[in-house]
Amino acid sequence: MPQGADRGKFDAHCRATRLSVMTADDFVAETPDGSLAMQRVTMTIDDELMDSLDAYMRASGHQNRSEAVRDLVRAGLMTQPRIDDGARRCMAALVYVYDHETRQLSKRLMDDHHSHSDLSIAAVHVHVDAESCLEVSLLRGPKAEVEHFAQHVIGERGVRYGRLVVVPASAEGPAHDHDHDHDHDHDHEH
Repeated sequence: MPQGADRGKFDAHCRATRLSVMTADDFVAETPDGSLAMQRVTMTIDDELMDSLDAYMRASGHQNRSEAVRDLVRAGLMTQPRIDDGARRCMAALVYVYDHETRQLSKRLMDDHHSHSDLSIAAVHVHVDAESCLEVSLLRGPKAEVEHFAQHVIGERGVRYGRLVVVPASAEGPAHDHDHDHDHDHDHEH
C-alpha cells in the first residue's frame, strides 16, 4: 500500500470508499456485562460495490452498513463447506441451468440422478427457452456426498449455471406434526 502523498494518489485513482464495520467476534462472544463484543474492521470498497451495498441495505431494511455487512458475512460463511461436518446428514437444493442441445447431456444428467438415487429425492424440470432447461434437484444425505454429487453435476459440459443450497443439519429438525389426510414414509421414528 503506498504511503504519504502516494497513498492519496492511490486512493484517488481507485475511487474507493472506506467502510468501517463493527463485527461481532464469532457472532456470539459476550463481554462480562452480557453485551456482544465487537471489533472495528476497516475495508476499502470500490464505489460501484458500495452503491450495491447501500441499495441492499435499503431494500433489506438494515438500519446501517454494519448490520448489512454482518448479515452478508454470515450468509456467505453458511455457504462455505466446513471441514468437520462432511459426514453430517443434510438436505439441499441443487439448482442448475443447462443447454439441452449439448450432446447426451440430458441423458447423462438423468443417469447421474438414477445412479445416486440414495441422494436424489425429487426434481423439477422447467424449459427456460429453446435451448435451456432449469432443474431443481432436492438432495438428502451425508453433506460431503451431496456436495460431491452437486460439483459433478455443475461440472458437466453444457451446464451453464449451478448452485447448491445446503440446509444446515440442525435445521432438518425433529419429527413434525402429522395432522393431514394421507400416509407417507419418513426416515425418522415416532
